[in-house]
Amino acid sequence: MSALPLEGIRVVEFSHMVMGPACGLVLADLGAEVIKVEPEGKGDPTRYLTSSGAGFFASFNRNKKSVTLDLGSAGGIATAKKLVATADVFLENFRPGALEAKGLGYGALSAANPRLIYLSLKGFLAGPYEKRTALDEVVQMMSGLAYMTGPVGRPLRAGAPVNDMMGGMFGAIAVMAALRERDRTGQGKYVQSGLFENAAWLVSTHMMQHAVSGRAPEPMSAGKRAWGVYDVFTTADGKQLFVGVVTERQWEIFTKRLGDPALLDPAYATNNDRSRARETLIPLVATILGKRTCAEIEAMCEEAGLPFARVQTPSDLFDDPHLNAGGMVGQVLPDGKATRIPGLPLQFGDDRLGLRLPLPRPGEHNDEILGGL
Repeated sequence: MSALPLEGIRVVEFSHMVMGPACGLVLADLGAEVIKVEPEGKGDPTRYLTSSGAGFFASFNRNKKSVTLDLGSAGGIATAKKLVATADVFLENFRPGALEAKGLGYGALSAANPRLIYLSLKGFLAGPYEKRTALDEVVQMMSGLAYMTGPVGRPLRAGAPVNDMMGGMFGAIAVMAALRERDRTGQGKYVQSGLFENAAWLVSTHMMQHAVSGRAPEPMSAGKRAWGVYDVFTTADGKQLFVGVVTERQWEIFTKRLGDPALLDPAYATNNDRSRARETLIPLVATILGKRTCAEIEAMCEEAGLPFARVQTPSDLFDDPHLNAGGMVGQVLPDGKATRIPGLPLQFGDDRLGLRLPLPRPGEHNDEILGGL
């Protein structure tokens, strides 16, 4: 792309872990100049996480510049204020009140820069919980998302930091809306994105299921589906494959392709009939599909236009042909290893968003950014 949508917008990011960096990543990939402010010395502690956190920094910090400041010193605070005075957007995900205590709250920063968009990414928006500390897992438990995800009686968090990442995305949406409003008014704004509210929004369909039906929803693992065939099946060669049949036309195609007369039982005549009869239908379909290889079922579904998906691991995606046809961003890890990561799921005409700046070293851009203040 000749010019990215947010080119010319300067963002100062005071954040760590996932929610704040994910927000900064969206803005950076869209063309904003995102300046990540890290502690002096080794920088953001997120750089050094292990186990399930080992990929956090590498996932959310491309296309950013890094400066280091000592926010425990008067000089560091003064420099931070000068930096934010040059910014269009300031984003932070510190605990409530932490930056206000340092003179870096919205009131102080907007007084010096009235056009500033100030985004706080918090565990909770305004209300009784707003002072609590939150984590993705905390809000998944509170919202019922873990209840809906796990086996019956065993709540389980989703297998990715979905609220942190989506909370960051909603933060970016709020920033872009506030920038558009600033175009009209000339004034900045204080905006927030909440982790718990994001989790509640994710389960809103289940809340409405209760409102419409009068019955509390059961965990997804209980197998209560709106569609008869909507499950993972084991194939003849031991692979696992999801197959969904969600319309009457798809059911007609599905039964015709499989050619088993048992599927024509009147008990399976309509989608709602099939949904009610899942206790007999699913074992029947499992037996029929279990006689075919994974490749055979995939070929049948693709040719017939039926939804299907082989069960994969995240590591399998490195070799996914579709992602590698344009959806991957190449980057170099801090140890020098070259790798690929899925880019933002956006396309502008024929163009995808790619890499402009590699992962920064702590303070790599101090001279460039701070030297000009």
